[in-house]
Amino acid sequence: MDSNHLKAHQNEKLEFISFVSPDCIDSRHSWLDFRELFPRAAETPGPEREYKDCAEIYNAGHKQSGYYKMKPLESPSGFSAYCDMSQGGGWTVFQRRSDGSQNFDRDWAEYEQGFGDFASPDGEYWLGNKNLHYLTSQGNYTLKIDMSDFMDEQRFAQYENFRVGDEQSSYKMNCGQYSGTAGDSLTGGFHPEVKWWANHQGMKFSTKDRDNDNYEKNCAEEDKAGWWFNRCHSANLNGLYYDGPYSAATDNGIVWYTWHGWWYSLKSVVMKVRPSDFSPNEV
Repeated sequence: MDSNHLKAHQNEKLEFISFVSPDCIDSRHSWLDFRELFPRAAETPGPEREYKDCAEIYNAGHKQSGYYKMKPLESPSGFSAYCDMSQGGGWTVFQRRSDGSQNFDRDWAEYEQGFGDFASPDGEYWLGNKNLHYLTSQGNYTLKIDMSDFMDEQRFAQYENFRVGDEQSSYKMNCGQYSGTAGDSLTGGFHPEVKWWANHQGMKFSTKDRDNDNYEKNCAEEDKAGWWFNRCHSANLNGLYYDGPYSAATDNGIVWYTWHGWWYSLKSVVMKVRPSDFSPNEV
């Protein structure tokens, strides 16, 4: 083979290699090994690309729900979260309740860093206030809360302009206009006379060892959860897991007042966010 034919053959081979998916690589060899063997393959955006949220992952062509790694723009490190690619796709799940398998009566440090089952498709977890801050500080985000009860009825609540502040603000939560079928339990808008104590809008995060609420005692300690308590709540989605109706010293279940009141604990909850201006790429 003369030099011209050899050069053409090499170019043809490299052109093919540069478009090989990492999924096609033998599991015994890492992507790094592959790049060392074929340096031009490093030019392709494969697994090293950093995505800022599930919306960006969806528009990059990953349309299957599951756990993905992401790194918000200002975050010092990446983390894994469940991406819900249904309902238009691109939803980053930061909280899930499904079976009571995880303890949500945790301290400040655990809520700050995150905890739970980050492997099972329906695993219960809290993504972490620090991660939630970096995630929602990238622009305007919509919060959607999917809920179901023990009769398998489903409702949702959606809020625009959802944002969680930084550590200095004690991870203060802000949210905007409500829409949905479950009623507005986050802003206390269901009755003007209770808004002064039932409104979670603008509240700092509280835990049993960091009391930031407006109650003379400690809401987080009494209601067994970390949350944006006021005095104390009309919503507490991190409460204790009961099988529907319950009785206790305080209303410490998984509560969404405008749907089932204070003395009914929901069966499942998913809290997730997506950029408000998200436009799905269906190509």
